[in-house]
Amino acid sequence: MTDTQLLLAAALLTWATSMLASVLRTRSWTLEGQKLALGNRDAMPEPSPLAGRTERAARNNVENLALFVAVWAAARLGGAPPAPVAFGAQLFLWSRCAYTLVYMIGIPYLRTVLFAVGVVGTFIVGVAALR
Repeated sequence: MTDTQLLLAAALLTWATSMLASVLRTRSWTLEGQKLALGNRDAMPEPSPLAGRTERAARNNVENLALFVAVWAAARLGGAPPAPVAFGAQLFLWSRCAYTLVYMIGIPYLRTVLFAVGVVGTFIVGVAALR
């Protein structure tokens, strides 16, 4: 995959996690949940543990994607060498995929390690942008 395709995949992961968090929180597979999901969501129920973890993973994906996009754009617009940009993007995407799954399952320490791997991927792209 190219770094652009990896960026698109990271955006799709972020979107999918956000949608899944919404489905889990509203329980939209039920009639009552569908009404809630399609309404203004003024009276949201407390999230289940899985829904809460998925919401937090989705928020974290949004936050990290925003930073990655800025660094990636700086690297691409600045003419950074493609190899480290692609490598950093791979680290970012695959660690974010694993992070999301591990967070949803509820494995705390591994989640933190995977978060750090994604930060390293962003850092690699950033260093390439400075060359």
